[in-house]
Amino acid sequence: MYRPPESPYRVPYGGGFDVARAASSPPGPDPADAKGRLGEMVEQISELQNQLYASNRHALLLVFQAMDAAGKDSTIRAVTTGVNPAGFQVFSFKAPSPEELDHDFLWRTARRLPERGRIGIFNRSYYEEVLVVRVHPGFLDGQRLPRRPDDLGELWEERYRSILEHERHLASNGVVILKFWLNISREEQARRFVRRIDRPDKNWKFSARDLRERARWDEYMMAYQDALNATSRSWAPWYAIPADSKPFMRLAVAELIRDQLAALDLDYPVLTPDELAKLEEHRAALLGEAAVPPT
Repeated sequence: MYRPPESPYRVPYGGGFDVARAASSPPGPDPADAKGRLGEMVEQISELQNQLYASNRHALLLVFQAMDAAGKDSTIRAVTTGVNPAGFQVFSFKAPSPEELDHDFLWRTARRLPERGRIGIFNRSYYEEVLVVRVHPGFLDGQRLPRRPDDLGELWEERYRSILEHERHLASNGVVILKFWLNISREEQARRFVRRIDRPDKNWKFSARDLRERARWDEYMMAYQDALNATSRSWAPWYAIPADSKPFMRLAVAELIRDQLAALDLDYPVLTPDELAKLEEHRAALLGEAAVPPT
């Protein structure tokens, strides 16, 4: 297990998080050099990812959850642009397929976990099962559960326990987990929805379903509060990142990723004396070939 990065936005372990008191706006104006600082963070993430890949001992799993229009896609794009694409993978999880519904709720994401040496990014995740499904319990009808308690509160508690055990197992086996809830305010979401309607190149991103989900805002906030309180632990912390400012949000996320990778004390593998001697032999042979003029 590794110590997660310190941050004022880290959700307390084991309870005490209050959605109503969580900041959706940054503590001050966006720094004038936010874009430049983000670029520096991404450069450092890229170098650390190379070391992660070369050492091949750990994987990093980044989980992103948020309400619509909070900026998950753009944030993922911003913090990975410039990173070797061979070193990370992004998976988006929407409505489960018939095959996925034939398995337990963790199955479809477990299949997409990053292997050692890589960064895995989940755009939505198994947390949908205690967020969207909690707000829309009718989705349970398609899951054909072997047992469904009359009090659905029992089911959510069971799923929290399953998630905790799953994440602890992953952490014990070298998967470092960071979870980000991008906390957008209801007012800012409305502004972004209007922009999607006003801009022809953004119209495709808006649907009537967005407004139906927005109407259940309070239910979603309670679901997020309960899920974050139940599952923020030292081996898999949640960070409630203010999302009303996209530059601030992206920089905050990038800094946490950089800090976590740096805390792993990564380095490139060191060769043994025998391996170094072999390298010198190969070097001499290659230089000898280079010295021979082409025919």
